[in-house]
Amino acid sequence: MFYHLLYPLSQDVGLLNIFRYITFRSFVAFLAATLISIWWGKHFINFMKRKQFGQVVRDDGPESHLKKAGTPTMGGVFILGSIFAAILISGNFFSIPLLVTIGVTLSYFILGFLDDYLKVLKKNTDGISAKGKLLWQFVTAFAASFVLVHFNVIDTALYVPFVKGPLLDLGIFFHFFAALVIVGSSNAVNLTDGLDGLAIGPIITSAASLGLMTYVAGHREISGYLFVPYVESVGELTIFAAAIIGAGVGFLWYNSYPAQIFMGDVGSLSLGGTLGTIAVLTKNEVLFVIIGGVFVTEAISVILQVASYKTRKKRIFKMAPIHHHFELMGWPEPKVIVRFWIISIFLAIFAVATLKMR
Repeated sequence: MFYHLLYPLSQDVGLLNIFRYITFRSFVAFLAATLISIWWGKHFINFMKRKQFGQVVRDDGPESHLKKAGTPTMGGVFILGSIFAAILISGNFFSIPLLVTIGVTLSYFILGFLDDYLKVLKKNTDGISAKGKLLWQFVTAFAASFVLVHFNVIDTALYVPFVKGPLLDLGIFFHFFAALVIVGSSNAVNLTDGLDGLAIGPIITSAASLGLMTYVAGHREISGYLFVPYVESVGELTIFAAAIIGAGVGFLWYNSYPAQIFMGDVGSLSLGGTLGTIAVLTKNEVLFVIIGGVFVTEAISVILQVASYKTRKKRIFKMAPIHHHFELMGWPEPKVIVRFWIISIFLAIFAVATLKMR
C-alpha cells in the first residue's frame, strides 16, 4: 500500500524515494507484522477462550499432552492475518512471484482453516481426510508451478548446492518436482507442530534464510557474482519472509512453553506451503532440504516408523514424529524444543554459507 501510494510521489517529495528499497520495506513489514501479531494475538486468545474453541489432543500421543486439551488453537489465523497486513503495507503487487506465493498461502490457509474448524466443532482429530488434503495441496502446487513456468518467471532447470550452473533440465517433470517440494514442505511443518513453540522456531530461521536467498536471487549483480540464478522481481519475497519472521515472533510471544495458544493446521499447512513455494521460486528446492532440515527429519521419522511397522511389525522410534521419541526418552519438553531450535539455526547458517561455495 505504501509502495503503490507513496512511491509514485517520490518525484515531488524526495524522501519518499526510500519506499523503492526492498530492504526498507522489509524492515517495515517485520515491525508491522510483529506488532500486529502481538496485539491481535492477545484478543484472539481471549476470543477463543470465550467461545471454548480449544485443542483436541490425540489419545494416541504422549500422556503428558493430555493436559493441553482445551488450550486455544487456530493461532495461524492471526499469524497469517498479520503477515498479509504487513504485505499490504509494504508489498509491490506488480510482482508475479509475490502474487503466486500469496495465492498458494491463501489456498493452504483455507484448507487448514476448514480442517481446524471441523476438528474444533466436532471435538475430534479427524478433520478433512488425508486424501482430500493431498488433492487440494497438489492441485494448488501444480497450478502455481504452471503459472510460474508459463509466464517465464522461472525455468525448469534443477540447481543444487556447490554447483555453479544448473544440473539438468527437468522439463515437464519440473511441475511434479515443484509440487512435491511445496506439498512436502506444508505437511512436514504440520508434523513438526507438536510441541509448544517447536514449529515456529524453525519457521522463523527458514524464513530468514530464504529471505536472504530471495534478495540475492532478485538482485542481478549479486546473483551473478554468487552464481545464483536470477529471478525477475523475486526480491519482493524478501518482504514476505520478513513478515513471516515478524508474525512468528509475535506468535512465539504466546506459543512459548507453556503455550497459551497453538498454531493449528491453518498456520502450519499455510506457512509450510509458503516456505516451499519460496524455495521453488528461488531455485533452492534441494538446498531447502538443509534449510528445513528439522521439518525433513520429522517427516522422515514418520515415514520410517510407518514403513517399519507395516513391513516388520516393529517400531524404530518410541513414537513418531521424532520429537515425541525424545520426550519418551525423558527429555523435558522445553529441552526438546530449544535443541531443535539450535539445530535449525545451525542448518540455516550453513545453508547461507553455501552461497560462497559455488
